[in-house]
Amino acid sequence: MPGEIDPPLPESLPDAGSLARGRFTYFPVVPGRLEFAIEVRQAILRDRPEVIAVELPATLQNSWMRAVARLPEISVIFYPDDKSDGDQAVYVPVEPADPFTEAIRTGLEIGATIVFADPDAGQRPHLKDAYPDTYALRHIGMARYVEAYRVWPQARSEEISRHAAGIAWKLQGTDPFARVLVVVSLNLLDPLLDAMEEPQGQPMARGRREGIELLNPHPESLAEVLAEYPALQWRYENFRAALTETNLIDRRHAQLAVLLAAEKEYEAHTGERIAHWQRRLLARYTRNLALAANDLTAGIFDLPVAARSIADDNYAWDVWEAAGLYPPQRTESDLTTAKISGEEVWIDTRRIRLRRRLPNTKQKLRPYGLKPRKKEKVPGEWASQLNGAGICSYPPEDLVIEDYGRFLKKKGKSILSEERVRVEPFTTSILDGIDLRETIRKWYEGRIYVRHFQKIQGEVGSIVVIFDEDRDNRYSYMTTWLGENQNESDMAFYSTFPFDNMVGPGMGRAEYGGFLMSLPARRMYDVWQDPDYEFAESKSERLLMAALDYSIHRHVVYVAARPPRTIFKTMASRLGRTIIYIPIGQLSPVSLKKIRVVHVLDGHDKREIAKDYIW
Repeated sequence: MPGEIDPPLPESLPDAGSLARGRFTYFPVVPGRLEFAIEVRQAILRDRPEVIAVELPATLQNSWMRAVARLPEISVIFYPDDKSDGDQAVYVPVEPADPFTEAIRTGLEIGATIVFADPDAGQRPHLKDAYPDTYALRHIGMARYVEAYRVWPQARSEEISRHAAGIAWKLQGTDPFARVLVVVSLNLLDPLLDAMEEPQGQPMARGRREGIELLNPHPESLAEVLAEYPALQWRYENFRAALTETNLIDRRHAQLAVLLAAEKEYEAHTGERIAHWQRRLLARYTRNLALAANDLTAGIFDLPVAARSIADDNYAWDVWEAAGLYPPQRTESDLTTAKISGEEVWIDTRRIRLRRRLPNTKQKLRPYGLKPRKKEKVPGEWASQLNGAGICSYPPEDLVIEDYGRFLKKKGKSILSEERVRVEPFTTSILDGIDLRETIRKWYEGRIYVRHFQKIQGEVGSIVVIFDEDRDNRYSYMTTWLGENQNESDMAFYSTFPFDNMVGPGMGRAEYGGFLMSLPARRMYDVWQDPDYEFAESKSERLLMAALDYSIHRHVVYVAARPPRTIFKTMASRLGRTIIYIPIGQLSPVSLKKIRVVHVLDGHDKREIAKDYIW
């Protein structure tokens, strides 16, 4: 107007990811992603705009503002789907780590005016949302992320342009003297910038939407319906007030916290521990699952998949529970509490079936007529029957562990054979099979390559399996017992004290920390008292030294989380032996769990009744 002075143009946001056009500053975001929620909050607190416009339907404003007021309790906006005949509905979770929700929350904190910029002029067009993993912001920054996305613009349509024009009309009607921060989806940024270049007419928008309800999602539903998993959202909620410490809400730190919390529950439920080598494999497996999905970090589905593969279903269940934990959510609420499945909110959901196996008979009915497990009449009855005259093993367990020993011998030889394979062009014989990898790699030569396994000289003599190196002396029971026939190995092992856990009269249950097996039988002295092995720095090294000493064959298999010290290779070569190292993570966790339990009987007379107590 004549005589009035135009307001000064605001300074552009220091963050290069933002775009300043006059009084408007555009802030592109990826909906539902934690990193952009952090960026939005920091930008608003830093620049304090008078108006914050968010790309949300105006017809949902009242419900959305009420849902924001309920935070940290999470809400879901529910309304009928216009595309259906009334038999389908739309569920919109309002979650703390969503950048649009965060823009509203932080805007209310600084007293800014909130504008819902989508006039809801019709069906929202389908926009491609195949964004790169937003965890990249932690390493390349928002400016480079946005720039990399905009280099390859998404295909536009008349529907998208009309939708952007409706938002532009709403923005052009905001306070002309106020600085406006526009929070918009990254895939709609360029169409909106083009639409803002010229005045827009009012679209044919609905004034209100019928059937809108605000629901309180059941705590058990959160893991399925939220864009970010609940434990990550709760971590964000705890530290959003101190966003200078962004490491506290780093995705990988949150993932580690979930796995450690699950470990505690797993140990409490099953009495088993997750070893350090399993943690290392979990990190590697989750990374590979993420890369397979073109992501940088694993999601809530990948975590239990990896946990089940590395440990078992029980641990996978505890990981799922820990990832889905969101303490503020309650079943009692001023809103209707509803259980909502992931299929109702998302398209192409994935399923994982977990079967928990807990030592709790109350969780399942016992079939009528099943023989009950025998119990002590009075506490200490079974322990009182120990006489200490001698110990022996339980024969059915001997068969299982001997069979596993044969499996390890075969696997050890196959690993050694793989290391000595020779690849050569096919001439007259395919030898040991076609090498597809080498054939494809040199496809331009027009030749087929075959593999030739060199014959391995010698057999596997001794086997050492180390479950735990026992740095904290948890496995205090150390013994050596001899095979009772030509097919049964001499064995030295360290374990938990068996008679601390009595399962029958004179029968104790223990858990191996590590063991040595060697054939032929009845040759092994007491490994733990032998002065020849004083050089060993740990129980696992003592077993390995004994394995090299007692092996009558050239090769010794060593299964552990990490390989032995290099000095043992020198020691083995001087004895004419070779150590074949097998990482324990390459073996089936289910099979390892079966052989890790050992029952010690207080005398051969207990074998006659052992079947009634050992299941």
